[in-house]
Amino acid sequence: MLLGSIFERFIAHSPISVMARGLLEHALLPAELDALFARTAQRQYTRDLLFSTTVDLMSLVVTGVRPTIHAGFQALKESIPVSVTSVYNKLDGIEPTLSAEMVRHTTRKLEPLIRQLGGQRPQLLPGYRVKILDGNHLAATEHRLKELRTSNAGPLPGLCLVVLDPSLMLAIDVFPCEDGHAQERSLLAAVADSVQAGDVWIDDRNFCTLGFLSAVAARQAFFVTRQHKNLPWEGLTPFVFAGKVEGADVWEQQIGLPHDADARPFCRRLKLVLDKPTRDGERELFVLTNLPAADADALCVAGLYRSRWTIEIMFRELSDLLENEIDTLAYPKAALFGFCTGLAAYNVMSAIKAALRSVHGAEKIDAELSGYYVADEIAGTYRGMMIAIPAEEWLVFGSLTMEEWSEVLRALASRVRLDKYRKHPRGVKKPRPKRQSHKSKPHVSTAKLLAERRSKRR
Repeated sequence: MLLGSIFERFIAHSPISVMARGLLEHALLPAELDALFARTAQRQYTRDLLFSTTVDLMSLVVTGVRPTIHAGFQALKESIPVSVTSVYNKLDGIEPTLSAEMVRHTTRKLEPLIRQLGGQRPQLLPGYRVKILDGNHLAATEHRLKELRTSNAGPLPGLCLVVLDPSLMLAIDVFPCEDGHAQERSLLAAVADSVQAGDVWIDDRNFCTLGFLSAVAARQAFFVTRQHKNLPWEGLTPFVFAGKVEGADVWEQQIGLPHDADARPFCRRLKLVLDKPTRDGERELFVLTNLPAADADALCVAGLYRSRWTIEIMFRELSDLLENEIDTLAYPKAALFGFCTGLAAYNVMSAIKAALRSVHGAEKIDAELSGYYVADEIAGTYRGMMIAIPAEEWLVFGSLTMEEWSEVLRALASRVRLDKYRKHPRGVKKPRPKRQSHKSKPHVSTAKLLAERRSKRR
């Protein structure tokens, strides 16, 4: 292996932690981050505190290595030449466009590495690049600002639209907004500008607007979207039964959409008749697509729409495994920076999984690997590892070629004991019984209740 002997003890006991720290060094190389800041920042400037240092500090918090920004500052105090107040001022001024560009930067660094490893998941539609779009309103923060202290309402620091590549499992793009009350649709113009020919955009009905669908089609791209009830359309053919997928019967018809020009764009409209109603009680879903039927028949499109839940899984993992919504960061710019740093950390986790897939197989990793145990291992080992291995030893990861990276990651992945990180799915939850209230007994003795249970068994 290309790594020195100083890494051997941690490779033997926690190769995943070495992979995580090495990939962070590769994806968030300080010199590249500072150059990114110089190109992108419009108002902020560097005086004493580098952008790369703020990313390093925020990374400690979102990965759970340190519990708060202040605790992270204390840990890095020797390398931070300013006060903690100046650090917070820096965080409060980081522009959302810079935070978004940092996420795109990690994609540019990690995508070729994942492809070099051959660690992708199977493509949902060969010949096309599938992108899944969804929004996330950041959770309410603490009432730390003067303007918030007299209000009982939850302070919302912003929202982000996130684009996921389900084959790479990378958050490849993000569109942040400081207004927590803004509608997701208000950001669609920026999303439309990022559409490329050959894309397939999968999204929910919030994004089903005539303007966005037309913009996607105009760029020789494609959409698979749930129909919004306010979308204008005209039926051109009756429904024809197309077949059955898991949980639904599928019907299909041709429709036309309004357009400024004489030519009316055509697309297909699918009706999914569900075996079981949704949480909202709906038994029918309508999905629109302009994909050619020769490449994606109705059953294929229904399957593509079902894959939209992949991004919901990503958001759940961000919430459960990373601290990317930090409730003490009340200023919107700082909160959005924290969320985007979480997306960057998620991308690193995805690269780790890609390396494991390349050695142990995609089916085994996707079915059995627990992201919770992986994140717990990294957070628990990181502090001691950074003490035992000097910072200069990690610089080697910033200079490896793709071939050398593949060699290192495969060697580390082969040393991982997967049984340490195996999922333990729980069974079906039992319904919660109705609880009894006893005003005269606000507390009960657990020991007495257990004794009563044992006496009934005799």
